[in-house]
Amino acid sequence: MKILVISDLHAHNEVLDKMDDLFGQADAVIFGGDFAECFKPETGKSALDALCTKHDTIFAVLGNCDNELFLEDIEEKDISVEKSLVFHEGLAFAGSGGGTKFTGKTEFEREEDEIMSDFDIVLNSIKETGDSSLWKSLILVSHNPPVCEKLDSFDGEHHAGSQKFTDFIKENQPLAVVCGHIHEGTGIGKIGNTVVINPGSLGEKETYVWLEVEKEGDGWTVTNTQLNTL
Repeated sequence: MKILVISDLHAHNEVLDKMDDLFGQADAVIFGGDFAECFKPETGKSALDALCTKHDTIFAVLGNCDNELFLEDIEEKDISVEKSLVFHEGLAFAGSGGGTKFTGKTEFEREEDEIMSDFDIVLNSIKETGDSSLWKSLILVSHNPPVCEKLDSFDGEHHAGSQKFTDFIKENQPLAVVCGHIHEGTGIGKIGNTVVINPGSLGEKETYVWLEVEKEGDGWTVTNTQLNTL
């Protein structure tokens, strides 16, 4: 399966029109949040509508620049994986929206524990079924990044990601993690065997990532990742 990974559109909807060929190649699309322009949450609706014309299979969460109530809109479009566990073609997706408290000025800032609680649905599912093999097919989508190499660093030195998220990934080793939020942290890294992707800001930097995965035994494996610029 070939997945187009994008994030942080920030209502630069014209960029999407440059990507029709890419959307045509993708089996699915993951969007890591921030539909809206910063401090203009009303711009999220046009960005959502524009994105949803490009592909039929999208898995998305809210960003810190999106209003919390905008979750109803992405749920109505049937693309939300926030606080959810969604299955598709043998893969599983779970998501968490918003960013950790930092400036206190953006729309959707949350405590670290609040962000992590969105993934309780995964833990509860495994507890109920007794089947921990779910991790082998699970892609976590979180606007807020974990602490991981440079992917959560805004200056190459200081980290803005969640250490609790990093610990969660280390302990459970999902197939992959997609994040966003920190535009300067664009890149691909690893936490243990888990591939971590911050595709950067599509709206501001026109960057995206291809994530290719293949079925293997009772789970999946990542066969290729590639960071690109339009």
